[in-house]
Amino acid sequence: MSKNRFKKIFEDFSEKNILVIGDLMLDTYLWGHSDRISPEAPVPIIQVNKIDHTLGGAANVALNLSSLGCKVSVVGLIGSDLEGDTLHKLLDKSNIISSSLVKSKDRPTTVKSRIMSQDQQVLRTDRESTEQLSSKLNSELLNSVVSIIDKVDGVILQDYNKGVLNTDSIINILTIAKKAGKPIYVDPKKNNFELYKGVHFFKPNLSEFRDYYGDYESLEVSGFELKKELDFEILMITRSSEGVSLFVDTEHHHFPTKARHVHDVSGAGDTVIATFALSDLCGASASEAVLISNFSAGRVCEEVGVVPISLLMLKEMLTEPNSF
Repeated sequence: MSKNRFKKIFEDFSEKNILVIGDLMLDTYLWGHSDRISPEAPVPIIQVNKIDHTLGGAANVALNLSSLGCKVSVVGLIGSDLEGDTLHKLLDKSNIISSSLVKSKDRPTTVKSRIMSQDQQVLRTDRESTEQLSSKLNSELLNSVVSIIDKVDGVILQDYNKGVLNTDSIINILTIAKKAGKPIYVDPKKNNFELYKGVHFFKPNLSEFRDYYGDYESLEVSGFELKKELDFEILMITRSSEGVSLFVDTEHHHFPTKARHVHDVSGAGDTVIATFALSDLCGASASEAVLISNFSAGRVCEEVGVVPISLLMLKEMLTEPNSF
């Protein structure tokens, strides 16, 4: 496959419009250094000199798409709190359409705080609620989807098991999207596998696949069984350092990882589904879309923290030998 072919796919990114639905998060980084141990407990004292707030979860998927030049909207839930306001402002700053967010007075904005010392993660704290959404919040989310669905080319469901994608909302969202003729791309959690039956693209990681499937004869055999059982057009199983397994039609392919120097794997899965979906919508074959997403994930793993892939990064890859 020629690099001119990939260049053409990249040029079409700006022509697409994607809706991302799922669990929005605010990633907070406290950057510093440590040179002594606390006298109060056997833990390092981190001298914090900088605090950053970035988009996480489904919001990071949207950020990856926006960084590639795609028009993108998000539907999700934030709290009526300072963190929700910060997340909303970051979405606006990143040219992500966020006018249909649902705000809750009873649920906090999901926040993941990472304490970093000498560019290494020392500790992570999570603030979140995973309780079942009320029927009112589910209805508001669905109304947001209805208001946008006819304006987009495809839908990504990014499931972090934080409540936005639940039994009621998944079934109704799939009904809305399928009725509108929109391809659906899913990054699932194992608890909801069966609810996503009949979607265009399904991307569990190997751990989630094993948790759902239990014992199996071989990954290839079981992959095709799952694909047939839940009627997916394309099944991708991400396998961390071992790369990606792709099941499309009756063919199975394995793609090794393309990471050169892995520094931080945070957010790599968000990059994979964003780049695959966008490439697929731009006419790439499944194998071409995997190559693009594989290179993209490898590239962002070279950065410290959660960093989105950009169009500039992809274009730089075209100049490297043995890339695409």
